[in-house]
Amino acid sequence: RCENCIKGWYTSCLNYGNVAKGHRAKGLTCDGGFAEYAANHVNTLYRLPDNLTFEQACMVTTAASPLWAIDLMGGYLAGETVLVQGPGPIGLLAVQLCKALGAERVILSGTRDERLSVGRKLGADVLVNVRRESLPRRVAEITGGKGADSVLECAGGPTSMQEALESVKRGGRIGVVAWYAGPVEVDMNLAVRSNVRIYAARGEGGMNSGRSLALMSAGKLDADAIITHHFALDQVHDAFRTYVDRVGNALKVIMYV
Repeated sequence: RCENCIKGWYTSCLNYGNVAKGHRAKGLTCDGGFAEYAANHVNTLYRLPDNLTFEQACMVTTAASPLWAIDLMGGYLAGETVLVQGPGPIGLLAVQLCKALGAERVILSGTRDERLSVGRKLGADVLVNVRRESLPRRVAEITGGKGADSVLECAGGPTSMQEALESVKRGGRIGVVAWYAGPVEVDMNLAVRSNVRIYAARGEGGMNSGRSLALMSAGKLDADAIITHHFALDQVHDAFRTYVDRVGNALKVIMYV
């Protein structure tokens, strides 16, 4: 194992791309996700608690991604105002994680009212549609001009990171979970001038899959509210079309293999 894997940073494995036995990565150097059966090392597996379904378990790694960011940011949100950008599956689970970890107030921003309304049901205290309002200005109003203590950037829009920097307080933290369609322009002087700490989190590193599984089993995370569509394996093309085109306000699309 590489030094990153030994530390639990297996989503930053230095052996990615190595096709030798022992280094193969599902979906990267060998087939994986759509197989009816897959061979995995016992060290990569978690036992599914009796009170969780396989459908709910599909959301464990989705929750573990923002949890990894929170972990990197220090793991403490108690009493904080947290801005979550992007009401997709990751952002909606991030809202619940922030609440479960003691955040006093969670602001959820996005562009689709129907997704924002789901966030309200899952615990978001304030909703901001960035098509109608300036996010930094609205956050300043909510926080008395201070800014959010922490930001979880789960949107990945062309201006999302800039909005995060303009919305976080001086000395605040930004966890970047989103993937972007291409390079984005950001004024890094804002980060340096205000001592903003930025943490990028790829996937569910740091053993956070087990932690998110425990939180879900304890009833702290509602996966069912985010799973909107179900497909059989022979409907794979319909499943992808539904997901990519967001047919029927699709959030998380489950396919049975």
